[in-house]
Amino acid sequence: MPDTPLRAGFGARLATAVSRRGPLCVGIDPHPSLLHAWQLGESPQALERFAMTVVEALADRVALLKPQSAFFEAYGSAGVAVLEKVIAESQQAGALVLLDVKRGDIGSTMTAYAMAYLDERAPLATDAITVSPYLGYGSLAPAIGLAEQNGRGVFVLARTSNPEGVGLQQSVHGSGDTVGQYIVDSAAETNLGKEPMGHVGVVAGATIPPGELDFSDLNGPILAPGLGAQGATVRDLKGVFGRALPHVLPTTSRDVLRHGPEVKSLRDTHTRLADEINRQLND
Repeated sequence: MPDTPLRAGFGARLATAVSRRGPLCVGIDPHPSLLHAWQLGESPQALERFAMTVVEALADRVALLKPQSAFFEAYGSAGVAVLEKVIAESQQAGALVLLDVKRGDIGSTMTAYAMAYLDERAPLATDAITVSPYLGYGSLAPAIGLAEQNGRGVFVLARTSNPEGVGLQQSVHGSGDTVGQYIVDSAAETNLGKEPMGHVGVVAGATIPPGELDFSDLNGPILAPGLGAQGATVRDLKGVFGRALPHVLPTTSRDVLRHGPEVKSLRDTHTRLADEINRQLND
């Protein structure tokens, strides 16, 4: 008899969370400029105050929080300890946590990265991570497999919102499609037949041209950064993602975080953006 899963699949868990709380994903990015804007300075203590204020404000009302690991790692072991606390307390409040680490490697090294974030015993065990496929989509197999085994997810970089990615991600793959489309199609193969959707999502910026990628067979979530500071608006989402819009997780960080440090201001900003997104979805 196969082992009983510890939890439902990530696709089902995410679909439930979004149905209850809406699709807006908020990043926790303790960028030095934001720490100073909040008049906190730069220290592990400032990092913790910043991050835990965001958790207090939003973890009981968003489906997905996305801590940017690099800003925590910059403070060494003290920063990683704060990140562990962010993950644990966000999950206790009912939010899923997508840890933005963008890991990508081969063989035993990729397995070690997968164990670090997706294994039940890992101090940084999280609901999902971002991964980079540019050593080959197949190199992600250890993370994809362990995530499925443990009811967790991965989001694969496909067509990112940064302008530096265009030359690579729009180049032609050996399959005849662009590299970005190849990544989407590879994720679709992994997700085939999964209900209500698979555990492999993709990252595709809300800033990309409408129709550039075909998401019709993906059967997985789409993390869509680029709202606000990078130039995309809520109105752009329908044009970029079309029929895939119900699976899109619009993502913002600084457009919410700059309204801190007051908890009420963070909550009010989240509510305004969430309502705007819901209007577009229901239009």
